Amino acid sequence: MYKKKAITEKNAIIKAQNLCAEREKCESDIRKKLYDWKLPVKNHDTVIDRLIQDKFIDEKRFAISFAKDKFRYNKWGKIKIEFALKQKQINGAVIKIALDEIDESEYDTLLENDLIKKNNTIKDTDEYTIKSKLIRFASSRGFENGKVFDKVSSIIEMRKK
Repeated sequence: MYKKKAITEKNAIIKAQNLCAEREKCESDIRKKLYDWKLPVKNHDTVIDRLIQDKFIDEKRFAISFAKDKFRYNKWGKIKIEFALKQKQINGAVIKIALDEIDESEYDTLLENDLIKKNNTIKDTDEYTIKSKLIRFASSRGFENGKVFDKVSSIIEMRKK
């Protein structure tokens, strides 16, 4: 069976720089790669420090890019984005900055449009069932309960007319 050989620190830096040049990466992503490449753990901090120093890793830049992409392309709400960034061990202050970069009117419009689309696919006529399906849908996307309840109520009112 083929066993992976450990990589040198110099080669790890070069490989990590190439990874970071292709796509935005955070520190935890690179640490996982270094571990996968079998780089001795004592060298991980040296490689990470070098990447940060050379601006290949920037947690704030990563978080902002991640938040905008997940919002625009995956249609995630702020709660789900925040949770994903916490899993990547991003600092809370940086997460707040990234979430603040999302345009609030665009955010509300996305939520409303998605709820309207979902509403059009619901065949039930019972108001309670419709409401619960819409709330569950938006909550699973990571939108805040207050916003969800407000939008669902207005959609239910529109449906009655």
